[in-house]
Amino acid sequence: MALTFKSFAALILENNIARYRDKAQLLRDWARMVRNSRIDPFIDVDRPLVALGNEYRDGHRVDPHQHRRAQLLYGFSGVVIVTTPDGTLVMPPERGMWIPPGVIHSVRMLGNVSMRSVYIRPEAIETMPDHCQVVEISPLLRTLIAEAVDIPVDYDVNDRAGALMTLLLYELARLKPLPLSLPIPHHRMLAEKCQDFLRRPTTHDTIDAWAGHMSMSRRAFTRMFRLETGLSFVKWREQACLHAALPRLVAGTPVTTIAIDLGYKNPAAFTTMFKRAFGHSPREMARQHARSASTSASAQP
Repeated sequence: MALTFKSFAALILENNIARYRDKAQLLRDWARMVRNSRIDPFIDVDRPLVALGNEYRDGHRVDPHQHRRAQLLYGFSGVVIVTTPDGTLVMPPERGMWIPPGVIHSVRMLGNVSMRSVYIRPEAIETMPDHCQVVEISPLLRTLIAEAVDIPVDYDVNDRAGALMTLLLYELARLKPLPLSLPIPHHRMLAEKCQDFLRRPTTHDTIDAWAGHMSMSRRAFTRMFRLETGLSFVKWREQACLHAALPRLVAGTPVTTIAIDLGYKNPAAFTTMFKRAFGHSPREMARQHARSASTSASAQP
C-alpha cells in the first residue's frame, strides 16, 4: 500500500518525538528533512506552496520530467540550463526560472548549484505565463524563498509561516521576465541551422547568409524566423550568444576571450550587450557568482 503524506508524517513523529524537548525543535528538524529531497513525497501536501532546497555538483543532470505543480527555480550560485521541447533556457546565478505545470523539462548544472525550488498548486496562482521563462528575483522574493525552505511543508496557514507563504505567493505574480529563453524552430531545416549556430555562435552570421542557406528571400526568411521563434533573427542571435557566454563566464573565462570568440569587435561592445540584458556587466556577474558560491560553500555542514 502506498505511503501517504499523513501516514509518513505520523510514522516519523511516532519514532522520533521522544527525541525532542519542544515543538519548536521538532519543527526545525522537520523543515531540514525537506532539504536535498525530491518533490514527489510532498506533491500532495494540502498547502498551496511547498519549498525545497537542494545542492548540486557541477555537471549534475536531471532527466526529462514534469510536475503537477508549477515550479519556480532559484539558484544562489552556478548556472542552470533547462531544456524543453520548445527550446533552451539559461538561468544565471541569483535569477529564477518559471516552469508551468505539465511542461516536460530536463536540467543541467554548470558549476556547483545551490538550488531552491518553490512548487505551486496551479489553482493558487492563475495569472502566470503558460511557458517557461527566466525571471528577475527581487531582494524581497529572494529573502522569502530563503525563509520558505526552512518552513515545515505542513505549515500552519494561520501563523507566521502561513503569512510568509501568502506574501511569497503575491510576489510571484510580480515576476519580471529576462530575455534568456532560446526558442528552437519546429521547421526542420531552420532548426538544424539554429543547432549548428549554437555549436559555433558568432555575431558575424547575417540574415542574408541564413536566407541564402534556406534558399529564401530576405523578407520571406525574416517573416518565417519570427513566426517560428517569436523573435527577430538579430534578437535570437544575441540571446544565443548570451547562452554561450554565461557558462564560460561562470567557469572563469576572461571577458575579453569570450567577446572575441563570439565575434565582437572589442570587450566593450560585448559588455554593453550583456549589461543591457542583465543590468550588470560580465565582470560584475562573475564576481556575484564567486561571492554566492563562496557563501554557499561555507554554509555547507
